[in-house]
Amino acid sequence: MMKKENIRIAIQKSGRLNEDSLKLLKDCGISINNGKDQLKTTASNFPMEIYYLRNGDIPQYLRDGVVDLAIIGENLLIEKGEDINILEHLGFSKCRVSMAFPKEATYNGIEDLAGKRIATSYPKTVQNYLKQWGIEADLHIINGSVEIAPNIGLSDAICDIVSSGSTLFKNNLKEVEVMFQSEAVLVSGNDLTDQKKELLETLLFRIRAVLAGKNSRYVIMNVPNDAITHVSNMLPVLKSPTVMPLVEEGWSSLHSVVNKNTFWEMVDELKAAGARDILVCPIERMIQ
Repeated sequence: MMKKENIRIAIQKSGRLNEDSLKLLKDCGISINNGKDQLKTTASNFPMEIYYLRNGDIPQYLRDGVVDLAIIGENLLIEKGEDINILEHLGFSKCRVSMAFPKEATYNGIEDLAGKRIATSYPKTVQNYLKQWGIEADLHIINGSVEIAPNIGLSDAICDIVSSGSTLFKNNLKEVEVMFQSEAVLVSGNDLTDQKKELLETLLFRIRAVLAGKNSRYVIMNVPNDAITHVSNMLPVLKSPTVMPLVEEGWSSLHSVVNKNTFWEMVDELKAAGARDILVCPIERMIQ
């Protein structure tokens, strides 16, 4: 009899990415006993082991086969894991990798980086980016908070992850060059057994249902019967809306799903087409 396998997933040991990753797994119906300071735990209702690892170590653990999957930031892949396979973009922990100068410094364009001392935890990323522009600079590799480097005279500029920009502001820095955008991604190693591939497909199915739900909204509106076809054509997420007659003659209740990012753009059009009493509700999961 074949021994049942658990699929092993690595997530960041602490921080925002850790919290968002655990929430995603929970939304996928996976129950995790997340005890304090645990380095490894097992899901109680899904054949999965969760490893809590230092972010920078995860790519090598994937290559070595210690874990099968991981949730990490794209920025880490660009620096340490270009050979690692991205399975799904997850839409959270969004940030950008940017260059920053002291507020009082002049910046007219990327040419101003030439010959500068740049402090960063992402030397490979910076080198590749500057190479594209034919620019040479002096890199200072710092493992930790790089924002202080210009203030203590260690560098002329920094390259780091930026979310809100508040950390740069507090350290008298200004964002001058966005190198690329990053978000959390689900990645995999190369040597999954057939059994683990089946578990991965199940996990991906659940994740995609959760992500589809987060990106969509359920809408209910009252529509004149003679406008149902026109309004339906404006709501393309589902194949066909649900239409139910109202007590008031000549009117129906129309139910559909819309993309949350474009809904407000179509509200005026829906109202102009005769839609009234529009209700918008969140969706936990959408299985297609």
